[in-house]
Amino acid sequence: MKVAQSSFGNDVLLFTIENDHGVSMEVTNFGARIVNLFVLTESGRNNIVLGFDSIEDYKKETYYGATIGRVAGRIKNGEFSIGESRYQTSVNQLGNTLHGGSPGFDEKIWDYEVKETDESASIIFSAHSPDGENGFPGNLKVSVTYTLDNLNIWSVSYQAKSDKDTVFNPTNHVYFNLTGHPSNPIDDHFLQIFSGEFAPVNDDTTVTGEKRSTIGTPYDFRTPKKLKSTFEAMDAEVKKVQGIDHPFFLTRPGLHQTAAKLISPDQKITVEVYTEEPAVVIYTANFVKGVPLMHGEKLIQHGGITFETQAAPGAIEFEDFGDILLLAGQNYSSQTKYKIEVSTHSAEGSS
Repeated sequence: MKVAQSSFGNDVLLFTIENDHGVSMEVTNFGARIVNLFVLTESGRNNIVLGFDSIEDYKKETYYGATIGRVAGRIKNGEFSIGESRYQTSVNQLGNTLHGGSPGFDEKIWDYEVKETDESASIIFSAHSPDGENGFPGNLKVSVTYTLDNLNIWSVSYQAKSDKDTVFNPTNHVYFNLTGHPSNPIDDHFLQIFSGEFAPVNDDTTVTGEKRSTIGTPYDFRTPKKLKSTFEAMDAEVKKVQGIDHPFFLTRPGLHQTAAKLISPDQKITVEVYTEEPAVVIYTANFVKGVPLMHGEKLIQHGGITFETQAAPGAIEFEDFGDILLLAGQNYSSQTKYKIEVSTHSAEGSS
């Protein structure tokens, strides 16, 4: 394992972890985010996540690769209750609170610590969210640990504790494009999600509260299929968001069960997602107007896909969507892993 750090501008640092197989991960303490993730393929070094070259670009498009919090997704009207107490959070999109309001975790400069062993290396980012920040109760101490190991597994671990009852539902907003080029749409990527239910959304992309079977819909990914079959579907939910921007309820959450799988068009790169969270929000970069260049390339519509592992948005309103209440003094802990496999020959697969 090799670990290095360098300046990323504006007093922000960039950390590089490289394992023994040439997988290299670059992360920054601005937003506790992943910037680049390189793998070695037959054709050379391939960056399989979307990112920018400068802090200035990340300030224009803050969610890319970032840690999201306090609450990922949308809080309808920015309102919620804990017991008899009613809270109003800062609204920042169509009258709702998106990704914890602004500024969110994605805009914080986090403290850091580096840990190394022979088989893995970790960057531990930590931050404090004061009581009342963006309207959320409780002084919240939070840490996010990024680890890369020699099994080509990138793991994201969250720890948090609040001194008041609060709500907490973090995620990571990394976008994958396994071709290495944001100018190539992900239409020919194969997607598999171990989910039999998804949550339909309103016009403002808040959830309706319904859990709907994926069977017979364009959102049935129980077996791998190309994403373009969904993008081209004549379906109300697809048209509403111009792709996918929906929570999927996982049939088998846990770190020993695959939650989702993304396969490159040539079937030589696979990313498997494992998570302790009960749901994953899939978003397929449906609205990309004004996004800065990514390493000299323009991001095309459907140029990336996120796996936002979390309790489903709407958990505050709808009991069967999950539980994001964090009681005072309670330790929050959650982990998501991304396993990267690179093959030198095409595997058998679906089309």
